Amino acid sequence: MKFIHLSDLHLGKRVHEFSMYDEQKAILEQILTVVDGETPDAVLIAGDIYDKTVPPAEAVRLFDEFLFDLVSRRLQVFVVSGNHDSPERIAFGGRMMAGAGIHLSPVYDGSIQPFSMTDAYGTVNIYMLPFIKPSHVRRYFEDEDIVTYTDAVRVAVKHMNVNFRERNILVAHQFVTGASRSDSEEISVGGSDNVNASVFEGFDYVALGHIHSPQTCGAKHIRYCGTPLKYSFSEIRDVKSLTVVEIGEGDPLVRTVPLTPIHDMSEIRGSFEEITDPLYCENHSQRDHYLRIVLTDEYDVPDAVGRLRLIYPNLMYLEYDNARTRKNNRIAGASRAENKSVFALFAEFYELRNNAPMSPEQSEYMRALIETVEEKAL
Repeated sequence: MKFIHLSDLHLGKRVHEFSMYDEQKAILEQILTVVDGETPDAVLIAGDIYDKTVPPAEAVRLFDEFLFDLVSRRLQVFVVSGNHDSPERIAFGGRMMAGAGIHLSPVYDGSIQPFSMTDAYGTVNIYMLPFIKPSHVRRYFEDEDIVTYTDAVRVAVKHMNVNFRERNILVAHQFVTGASRSDSEEISVGGSDNVNASVFEGFDYVALGHIHSPQTCGAKHIRYCGTPLKYSFSEIRDVKSLTVVEIGEGDPLVRTVPLTPIHDMSEIRGSFEEITDPLYCENHSQRDHYLRIVLTDEYDVPDAVGRLRLIYPNLMYLEYDNARTRKNNRIAGASRAENKSVFALFAEFYELRNNAPMSPEQSEYMRALIETVEEKAL
């Protein structure tokens, strides 16, 4: 049985105020071309369908068209909600659409029922676990000890009552410990969202979403397929792809199919005079890419962005790397705070003011408080 594994479409996303709509439309069409060539039995979409809990209308239409195109190919489609999605909006109409082959994860209520498919080797059960936090699971299993995200996923899996004598696939959206993150992912509370890979023991394949770079997590069958597009300059070196999984009698066969965007994402570095030289521009293969330009001039260039966009129309971000910025530690430190969680920033502030770190009790209290505030903000 063959599956296509996708995740983190982030439909409706804007990168440095550039709309990704045309890029997303084109990459979904390219995915459909791959689907036609691979002829899978099902498509697994592991969360973050949209970039916002209330997505723009054009993003909803785009996903609607994509689902229609998949179903018209007589495929089963499994969709779970991610941390960027509204679980209620993703779940809407799920019971009606299941008859057409579109399976949408319900809002988590402590009960997850599999959808079963059969082939020459027997049954394959697909379980859909939407993005969950400890508080989501705790309300249904008050007798369980649920403090961490690992606890939450462990308890959720435990109560699925999985028959491990059969083949089983889990579609989920969580951060597995050890996975490499990029700048475009949502930073969470003090790393407390880490889930130990051991909670997935026994599954034949775990189709994960949340991390934007394609990678496996400790075992080949626990995998992030990554985003189909680059959404931050930290992903410049990523090779975007979709994952193809074939499950037969033995271990699953996992491979990737590369995806090519309309515009790639790159960085250009040099002085203003160098990178605006006509000969340089004429021979520069990245001219139409989405660009971060790093100017090495010692003084700011007047209207640099406007002048550079006449040559590089997709310039997204401009910064300087010179004696002044290095002295001020801007290049090295500009994103330092952005890459830290709310909890980590508060812990540093507390230690700075008190000359001592927080106690374990204080740390636990702050984690819970921040988690509560974040949940109310959704």
